[in-house]
Amino acid sequence: MSTTDNRNPSRPMPEPAEKLSARDRILAAANDLFYREGIRAIGIDTVIERAGVAKMSLYRAFPSKDDLVAAFLDMRDRMYWDWWDMVLARTPDDPRRQLRGLFEAVARRTSDPQYRGCPFVNTSVEFPDPRHPAREVLARHFTELRRRLTLLAEGIGLAEPAPLVDQLMVLLEGAYSICATMGAAAPSASVAQAADILIQAHLSPNLSRPA
Repeated sequence: MSTTDNRNPSRPMPEPAEKLSARDRILAAANDLFYREGIRAIGIDTVIERAGVAKMSLYRAFPSKDDLVAAFLDMRDRMYWDWWDMVLARTPDDPRRQLRGLFEAVARRTSDPQYRGCPFVNTSVEFPDPRHPAREVLARHFTELRRRLTLLAEGIGLAEPAPLVDQLMVLLEGAYSICATMGAAAPSASVAQAADILIQAHLSPNLSRPA
C-alpha cells in the first residue's frame, strides 16, 4: 500500500499516549484490540491494561462495554469517511474517475497484511441483536454509504442510480469480506476492474432491462 493509502480505517495513526485523555487512551486501545482480535474476545480488563488507566476511568467515560463498542464504531465511521473523502479529493469534479479511484484504493487497502476485514460487517456478525447500541451505528454507516455511492452514480449521468449502487455495495463489501478471509490469496486486484465492468454496463445504451 502506498504511503498515502496508509491513512485508512484499518490502520489509524497513533497519538503519543501522554497527549491523550484517559477517554482517548481507552478508545485507542479498544480500537486496536477490537479490530485485531474481535469484540467478544476482548474483555474490559484487557482494554484497561492496554490503555494504562484505572477501571473507574473507563466506567466514567463508558458506563458499559456496549457504550464502548458504540464509541469504537463511531470512531471507525469517522475514519472511514475521512479516508473516502481523501480518495475522492484526488480527482475532483470527475465522478467516473472518483469511482475508479475508490475501488483502486479498496484493492490496495484490502491487500494490506494488517487488514482484518470491514469492522462494520465484523461487528454485525458479533452482535446480531437489532436492539444492541452498535446496530444503530451500523445502520447509519450503511445508509451513508448508499447515499455517497448514489451521488457518484448520479454524477456519471445515471437517471436510475439504484441498480448500480446496489451492485457496487455488494462488490465493495464482498471485497472486504473475501480479502479478510483469504488474505494474500484473495483476488483484491480484480476489484477495480469489476467496478469498471459494472459501471460501463450501466452507461451502455444497449443495457438490457427487464420488460
